[in-house]
Amino acid sequence: MGTTASTAQQAVSAGAPFEGLQGGGTMDSQHSLSVHSFQTTGLHNSKAKSIIPNKVAPVVITYNCKEEFQIHEELLKAHYTLGRLSDATPEHYLVQGRYFLVRDVAEKMDVLGTVRSCGAPNFRQVRGGLTVFGMGQPSLSGFRQVLQKLQKDGHRECIIFCVREEPVLFLRAEEDFVPYTPRDKQNLHENLQGLGPGIQAESLELAIRKEIHDFAQLSENTYHVYHNIEDLLGEPHAVAIRGEDDVHVTEEVYKRPLFLQPAYRYHRLPLPEQGAPLEAQFDVFVSVLRETPSLLQLRDAHGPPPALLFSCQTGVGRTNLGMTLGTLILFHHSGAASRPEAVPLHTKPLPLEQLQLIQSFLHMVPQGRKMVDEVDRAVTACAELQDLKELILEHQRKLEGPRPESPAQGSCSQHGVRQRALQSLERYFYLILFNYYLHEQYPLAFALSFSRWLCAHPELYRLPVTLSSAGPVAPGDLVTKGSLGADDLISPDALSTVREMDVANFRRVPRMPIYGTAQPSAKALESILAYLTDAKRKLRHVVWVNLREEAVLECDGHTHSLRWPGPPMASDQLEDFDRLLEALQGALAKGPGTGFVFSCLSGQGRTTTAMVVAVLAFWHIQGFPEVGEEELVSVPDAKFTKGEFEVVMKVVQLLPDGHRVKKEVDAALDTVSETMTPMHYHLREIIICTYRQAKAAKSELEAGRLRLRSLQYLERYVYLVLFNAYLHLEKADSWHRPFSSWMQQALSCTCCVSQLAVDCAVPTVCIFPPLPGPRTEGAWDKCWRAVGKRNTQAILHCANVPRAPTLQWEN
Repeated sequence: MGTTASTAQQAVSAGAPFEGLQGGGTMDSQHSLSVHSFQTTGLHNSKAKSIIPNKVAPVVITYNCKEEFQIHEELLKAHYTLGRLSDATPEHYLVQGRYFLVRDVAEKMDVLGTVRSCGAPNFRQVRGGLTVFGMGQPSLSGFRQVLQKLQKDGHRECIIFCVREEPVLFLRAEEDFVPYTPRDKQNLHENLQGLGPGIQAESLELAIRKEIHDFAQLSENTYHVYHNIEDLLGEPHAVAIRGEDDVHVTEEVYKRPLFLQPAYRYHRLPLPEQGAPLEAQFDVFVSVLRETPSLLQLRDAHGPPPALLFSCQTGVGRTNLGMTLGTLILFHHSGAASRPEAVPLHTKPLPLEQLQLIQSFLHMVPQGRKMVDEVDRAVTACAELQDLKELILEHQRKLEGPRPESPAQGSCSQHGVRQRALQSLERYFYLILFNYYLHEQYPLAFALSFSRWLCAHPELYRLPVTLSSAGPVAPGDLVTKGSLGADDLISPDALSTVREMDVANFRRVPRMPIYGTAQPSAKALESILAYLTDAKRKLRHVVWVNLREEAVLECDGHTHSLRWPGPPMASDQLEDFDRLLEALQGALAKGPGTGFVFSCLSGQGRTTTAMVVAVLAFWHIQGFPEVGEEELVSVPDAKFTKGEFEVVMKVVQLLPDGHRVKKEVDAALDTVSETMTPMHYHLREIIICTYRQAKAAKSELEAGRLRLRSLQYLERYVYLVLFNAYLHLEKADSWHRPFSSWMQQALSCTCCVSQLAVDCAVPTVCIFPPLPGPRTEGAWDKCWRAVGKRNTQAILHCANVPRAPTLQWEN
């Protein structure tokens, strides 16, 4: 056949086929293999010794040199995925084995009618004359037309942001290149979202372009795309693909026209279609601003600020978010943030008294009202196509409106409305946070990134917990919309104390007047008080601390708590250390004969934490017991049983006499949990036990909740170590300064803890600062975006992972 081959044995490596988007696979262009190379080798790696290409087809020679044969295209075709949208349409190859290419922009999307005049759909400038622009997705020729308009209008410098997170391919159409996006058959009207941890749209675009080119070679240099997905008339369209130059990726469409215009720069800034951006996305935006002297009011900066142009698919949702961010930047650049009259915009303020989240921000942040007003002005300036404040109010009205007649349909629709309400409010709140960041960091030329700045404001992370609804909660709503649940159904009596004390999990810290219990009924309360004041214990005063934050009712001798449908209220929130220590100090000042009782729903999580705090306070006031030698532990994951999590040990390294501080906390935990096995509750054990439950969970949602719960338990453990350090360092002053103030100084003055948060990759996990607890679906979404979407598996080892640094369990 005119071919030769070496008789020496050669290794044949098979390239991995393209993986689907949901599986997290990407293929870098420089490592991509051709169709023939990775398919042929994969088919014959058991026989092939070498593969020699020729003009007809690859030639395969087997190891024993006794067999020689060719591979033809028909065999290769069988290893791609074929699909069709209906029985009336032809089959063709699917990109990434699953997706159809659909025309990205329809004519009806251009609400402002600017495609012909400006080159892009919905092209517009913010009100008030600021140089912030927005548009929908242009074609290559359309983008050139947009650039010509900006230059004609005198904008010498411009930063273009593509805020799309989905891959976009541009196919040749006569002298232009028009955009297409991959769509799933089940969601032809929706872009791909949540591509997976570490997956970048740019890499996917390169991989898909390679696929399209290979498919075209197998189909007479054509590939099939769709324009009309409503009735599929005349679909699909065959597009000629003769080479990879017939398909452009997003970066080529935006950067090639800018090649000879260095004052015009392009960046991709993926933003979510719903909800607030991730902290890492804010950081990317800020990093671009840092590189722009004309935006930073530096002494050597001359001339006006650059124009800021944002672009998504339709030019509405994500573009509107980007334009609002850009408007806030230019407010601070021009000083308009401090001079409302500089940009006279008539804003319609939200009824803030109905938004608990915003009220909490105003109460917490100095000049908070001013910051909210500035965001309102920016939202109004960008409201030509979408008013975020009106969107929030619209969702709120739908939530408060009449429910549909069908219960099933009503539940589904109400859930969707509730999610959209929470997402729009979350977006509004993060705009306010970003403006707060600008007030502090813009004069410093963004010395801190947004995520690092947020580490120094841990109290702000707790605020999204109030995202329980878009409006106020009336007492009647708790009964009509929530549900009454019997406490004893979810409070198992792990210690078998109901028979004797009429309450579950009643226990005492050995040799200390500190007690813990589950929620008691009135009868159980009488039994406990009689027990504590009898002739044996002789307690003259009893301080009872109820650790529950949910409403509790008693009916027919049984207690019930009001709970919202969906995820339960967080049982593992931090306790108020300041108030707890104050109560302990006040009671102990009265002399001996005082007992302390702590109770929560089950008598385990919150109760155990409060009991440990009480034990530490007792030891600091009355003297520490002698701590024996550390016992050898020969069980799987022994270091985790001993609490030697990497983040904990880094905290120990920072704290004065940190190892003793941790050892005392561990002794207090062991003392409080002495009568309880790990099956019941021990904080160090429950961290890893919960993680193991997450690994065995049957659904990703349940796994995410358990992973978050494990993180929250670790957060609690770290705070106990910090609290004990506070007790040591502030003892000389009798703890005059509260723990909360001490923590603020540790965060902002020494910067050791906030630096640890960054270095240990915890800006968005639960340690420094803490995440909101899982009270609501909205809060769960935020937690899971921070924990799950960023590829956090859990918390034993620190590692940098794609998209944002987080904590991980394993190396």
